[in-house]
Amino acid sequence: MTIDYVHGYSELEARRLGDQANALAALLHEGTAYPAGSRVLEVGCGIGAQTAHLVAGSPGARIVAVDVNEESLAQARSRVAATSPGAAVEWLCGDLFDLPFPESSFDHLFVCFVLEHLRDPQRALVELRRFLRPGGTVTAIEGDHGSALFHPDSAAARAAIDCQVQLQSTAGGDALIGRKLQPLLADAGYAGITVQPRPVYADQNRPELVEDFTRNTFIAMIESIGADALAAGLTTPDAWRRGTADLHRTTGAGGTFHYAFFKATAVNPLKAPGV
Repeated sequence: MTIDYVHGYSELEARRLGDQANALAALLHEGTAYPAGSRVLEVGCGIGAQTAHLVAGSPGARIVAVDVNEESLAQARSRVAATSPGAAVEWLCGDLFDLPFPESSFDHLFVCFVLEHLRDPQRALVELRRFLRPGGTVTAIEGDHGSALFHPDSAAARAAIDCQVQLQSTAGGDALIGRKLQPLLADAGYAGITVQPRPVYADQNRPELVEDFTRNTFIAMIESIGADALAAGLTTPDAWRRGTADLHRTTGAGGTFHYAFFKATAVNPLKAPGV
């Protein structure tokens, strides 16, 4: 799997991913529950932030969680062992383009915050469809940085967000992929595609979301790429300071912040397209 993870693998990033998963668990996992005994493939599980919620929502499912990074998998094992001791999770370090599973060996596929980091997400969806039984389902969840809306508005803050979008594009990913899930799945041969926006809105009446999402998830992600943005010549020290300061203004009195995730579900056709 060719991934240049633009956010890095630091302890701060692991904490940010955990904060994000916990803050958004109800939003992202609502409607996702797999029957007892079903086989579920989670690709790109990372530190297990989403795996823990998959296990909690589908305690009887048999989950195989795959990631390309050994250190992330070790953290994932520890996280799930702490939250759901005895959970039936199999862990595998592997490349999604070279997985050792027979065709049609899973009932469900779960892919969250993975496609955005791939140079060829459609090819990945085609490859993964081989492992789904006919009639099996895929759930794909992605964000879209173009959906960030906030008050007070700030051109400097929007420019800071755009630095992250540009860096991810340079690395071969796509921080605007949420809006593209339907055509990606359709072109990969899936059927019965449904895409739902899952918006997050935070203001002073929702202090937990302000803290856990706006500040500790989104702004923390933007701040983490500051050195890389400066090194790439995408911004200047003064512009970066203004942009991040203005993002923090959205967490204060009178500030608001909106972001949309997109959750897609689809089915592996019983017959090949066109048959």
